[in-house]
Amino acid sequence: MFSNLFKNKKITTFYGWGMFAILLFVVLFSFLVIYEEYNDFDREVVSMRKNYMQEQKKTISFDTNRVLNYIDYVYSNRRGHLPEKELKEEVLSTIEQLYGRQDGTGYIFIYDFNGSNLSDPLNLDNKGRNLLHFQDPNGVYVIRDLIDVSQKSHGGFVEYMWKKPVTEVPTAKISYAKAFKPWGWMIGTGVYLDEVEKLISVEKAALKKRLVKYMMEIFSLTVILFGLGLTGLWVINHLIAKEIAAFSQFFKSAATTHTTIDQDQIHLLEFKKLVKYINEMVDTIHKRKQNLKEINVELEKRVAQKTKDLSRQNRLLVKEKEFSESLVKAQDSFIKHSIHEINTPLAVIMTHIDIRKMKFGEDKYLSKIEAASKLIANIYDDLSYMVKKDRFVYEKQWIFFSLFLENRIDFFEDIASGNRHKIVYEIEDDIKLYFSDIELQRIVDNNLSNAIKYANKDSDIKVTLKKVKKSVFLTFVTYSKQIEDTDRIFEPFHQEEEAQGGFGLGLEIVHSICKKENVLVTVESGREQTIFRYNFTNNVA
Repeated sequence: MFSNLFKNKKITTFYGWGMFAILLFVVLFSFLVIYEEYNDFDREVVSMRKNYMQEQKKTISFDTNRVLNYIDYVYSNRRGHLPEKELKEEVLSTIEQLYGRQDGTGYIFIYDFNGSNLSDPLNLDNKGRNLLHFQDPNGVYVIRDLIDVSQKSHGGFVEYMWKKPVTEVPTAKISYAKAFKPWGWMIGTGVYLDEVEKLISVEKAALKKRLVKYMMEIFSLTVILFGLGLTGLWVINHLIAKEIAAFSQFFKSAATTHTTIDQDQIHLLEFKKLVKYINEMVDTIHKRKQNLKEINVELEKRVAQKTKDLSRQNRLLVKEKEFSESLVKAQDSFIKHSIHEINTPLAVIMTHIDIRKMKFGEDKYLSKIEAASKLIANIYDDLSYMVKKDRFVYEKQWIFFSLFLENRIDFFEDIASGNRHKIVYEIEDDIKLYFSDIELQRIVDNNLSNAIKYANKDSDIKVTLKKVKKSVFLTFVTYSKQIEDTDRIFEPFHQEEEAQGGFGLGLEIVHSICKKENVLVTVESGREQTIFRYNFTNNVA
């Protein structure tokens, strides 16, 4: 299979494939570089977000704790000098003046534990409002969650959506809150997370620029390599084509004349090695050609003599063939006429037996004559089938197999009785089969005839017919000697016991019918009994 890839291909094609493979490799390498850069960038984005979050958490927790230190200082040193209400207002006013950035972020917000706003420098309308049950667009209870985490020993962080002062658009934000429990305050500050997306956008632009640079470098290198490859391909192809042309011219001349290759015409070392062997081959062919001419002359003489001898032999063979064909025709005619001649006296015998039985009743001698006549009738049917089977189509029809089998057993009961046997049977009712009645009779009759012939004296012959799913099984069981070779019994003229007589054609006929109609035949033979089983699977009702 692998060699077929190189069949009827030019050398240029292989170079082209090589160049294509290199180009494919370069493209794949470029793809891997770009893919790896994107993966690195994704990892950088994750790391950038993580580092940004850590830095912002440090900043807002630091700012919040510094404000808490200031409140704690004022509370500890000035609590007795001013009324508590005035002291709280002074602290709130100072905090509102100290914190805030130009973009409106970084301010400190303060709520009491009930959720009322005490200080919000950017949203003065919120001052005094209770926002305990306020929810952001994602359903987060912002103030309630901040109050809850603030009462932990080290405070805590909450992520939520909050309207950014500059854009007035709800933006992701993280805030740190910590409680000042003496006054029941929650103090906190936060940072908006869209800043990290700005940093990522800048990095993406840098990455795009870097990837464009890589692509241009790879493309330039690919063009240069591809150009060099094509140039090399042209040079190599030109040299090889020149050498091949020299060989072609030589072979063209060598076909009609005794010519050898001049080694000076060949330049490539690999082809020079071939020149020596090719010249030796040409010399050898020339010598053999001369020998063949001499042999041909001698052969022509012998053929002429042989032709004369064969002509005489052919005349003799034609006469022998004509004689053989006449013998076959005579034999065929004899069998046909014999069958016809047997039928008439056999019909007379069977008719007169029936008449005598009606007049004088049963007679043991008459029964033996009737049994023998029925055996002759069975042999007659076999011979008739053998003569007609290759020239006659036996039409199929639906046969009530159960009734058909009972009738054939009834026909053979006299024969079985005369041979000291009894046929016992077990037949299921209403089994139908689409089959030729003539061919089905040959199967049944030959099995019953053989069973009577070979069964041990005074033993029963058992016949069963049953249907299992879509198959019909016909079985014949006899108590008889073991069959040594169960395969050969279906061969024509084979007989297990020569003393029993017969032509040995019955089972050969059965086998040919079963093979034609796909009937499965199995034979089991032991020391005590023999079983013939026929499995009809086609055309079963």
